[in-house]
Amino acid sequence: MIKSVFILLMLFSTIFAKTDFSEMSNQELIAIMGYVKQNDQRSFNKELKSRIPTMSQKEKKEYKKNKKRLNK
Repeated sequence: MIKSVFILLMLFSTIFAKTDFSEMSNQELIAIMGYVKQNDQRSFNKELKSRIPTMSQKEKKEYKKNKKRLNK
């Protein structure tokens, strides 16, 4: 019984939980550009923009490449 309740709680928490983009690496954020759900887009953009100044040259290059792909 307790196990079933725990499983149900975990299920509901994943359904209603928002994605925490701050836990992702720069590479992960860059990789999911264009694949973020519409309701998470604002928080994703905010996190991504806050990371740009700390990105390596390689990460900035990938970011720009993905951004160009999105604008087409």
